[in-house]
Amino acid sequence: MNAVNSAQISAPQPFDRKDAGLVLAHILFAFAALLLGGIAGLLQALVRAGMITLPANIGYYELLTAHGVLMALIFTTFFIIGFLYSGVSKTLGGRLLNSSRGMGWAGFGLMAVGTLIGTIEILLNRATVLYTFYAPLKASPYFYIALALVVVGSWVSGFGIFTQYRHWKKANRGQISPLFAFMSVIIMLLWQIATIGVAAEVVLQLIPWSFGWVDRVNILLSRTLFWYFGHPLVYFWLLPAYIAWYVTIPQIIGGKIFSDALARLSFVLFLLFSIPVGFHHQLMEPGISSFWKFLQVVLTFMVIIPSLMTAFSLFAVFELNGRAKGATGLFGWLKVLPWKDVRFFAPFMGMLIFIPAGAGGIINASNQMNAVVHNTLWVTGHFHLTVATSVALTFFGVAYWLIPHLTGRKLTPFLNRLGIIQTVVWVAGMFLMSGAMHISGLLGDPRRTAYTTYNGSAEAASWVPYHIVMGVGGMVLFIGIILMTVNVMLLLRAPKSGEAEEYPIGEVTEGSEKTPGYLERWGVWISIAVVLILVAYTIPLYGMATNPVPGSPGFKTW
Repeated sequence: MNAVNSAQISAPQPFDRKDAGLVLAHILFAFAALLLGGIAGLLQALVRAGMITLPANIGYYELLTAHGVLMALIFTTFFIIGFLYSGVSKTLGGRLLNSSRGMGWAGFGLMAVGTLIGTIEILLNRATVLYTFYAPLKASPYFYIALALVVVGSWVSGFGIFTQYRHWKKANRGQISPLFAFMSVIIMLLWQIATIGVAAEVVLQLIPWSFGWVDRVNILLSRTLFWYFGHPLVYFWLLPAYIAWYVTIPQIIGGKIFSDALARLSFVLFLLFSIPVGFHHQLMEPGISSFWKFLQVVLTFMVIIPSLMTAFSLFAVFELNGRAKGATGLFGWLKVLPWKDVRFFAPFMGMLIFIPAGAGGIINASNQMNAVVHNTLWVTGHFHLTVATSVALTFFGVAYWLIPHLTGRKLTPFLNRLGIIQTVVWVAGMFLMSGAMHISGLLGDPRRTAYTTYNGSAEAASWVPYHIVMGVGGMVLFIGIILMTVNVMLLLRAPKSGEAEEYPIGEVTEGSEKTPGYLERWGVWISIAVVLILVAYTIPLYGMATNPVPGSPGFKTW
């Protein structure tokens, strides 16, 4: 049944024009945020390297906030929702229900308004609180309202995906849903559950505090609510990339999905174990019992299991594809992969770089090793390997086929070559910047600081060469952003295609085991996820909320 579904939807066919408009609006908004965030990131890197001095009316931490918010929150969220809507439209009936499309546009509007308000507040230097908006740094209340609009908009968009899925299941009773759609529902479930924490922090604590309705805020509770959301956010970024790896890459390389059941099980495990783990970001903070930190570190390491399942599945696809094409030897399959196809090359480089990125995550989640790298540039380097490389490169690769499919244009050989060049530039820039961050972080170089000599400290002087490499890497990465922006514009103006560009959705390998129906028993999986969250958070949160702490007034340090 899975293979039949995939075969029916993999043939090139035009995308519904109304659906294409919704998806394209999200994708283009995402790349606009990427460009603006990239400008802020470039200036930030050059300041940190001591290469430039900002004008008096522009602050380093203002740029840091703009860079983090626009790239880590806005670029990713808009692209993800657009990508998910495209796949849901394609696999669940060929077009969106009017109600689902309406919710998609309503969500887009709320998120766009929130983004514009938030960006204005940042540029007016009224919200220089870093992308984690950590209390007791206090921003304008309108910045927090803007964030709330982005979150609420994403919820509305998620409800649109749920509505489309539910309608398909009613019309196809007893059938296993298409893999892309199943994974999309998992992602939006994870997002809806995880964002409850940050919504509670913003609405119940930060907005009243920033308006002056209350004098003080419970810092530990605020940060805990943020990290309840902050770590699942990583998987909200990663899992859409995993969709591309699991579902579209096999079709692009001419292979087949290794196992539909394994792919679904890995996503279910991500839903269960990626939320109740926020304390591993707070291992160095007082006020949290070592028992609860230990429990959540154990749950954090459980997430490694579906990650390894994903790696196994993907390389099994490459191996089986190579053998089917006559490849021999241990690594013969490498020779038959389409290295000159940017639709494969960009995501594959993301996969490859996720190997060291994932290893760095294990270090960050380990109590003793985290004590060494906590709040150093190591963490920033790790962050850039995961989100800015593995995720971003996969999204770039998706854009090279998704935009032509939406617009009826053609991915020409010239545009394909430009995409390969852009990917190589991005990887080179990230190798320089992230590599220097990792090394200087191990030497004790703190994160979230502008250029400083620390009063002539010899230790700080030893970090300077790495800062310069970071600055060079930042310049190379900005060239990559400019190239990507140009490529998107060229894709929009590419020659019209007589036949729609392929929306690559793979078929399952013949003879693959049947997908068990229990994987789609949503009540069971949601209930288990809720139980795990309650076990991991109920007692600590109750103690934080009821313990009479003095709280903190707001601070503006800029």
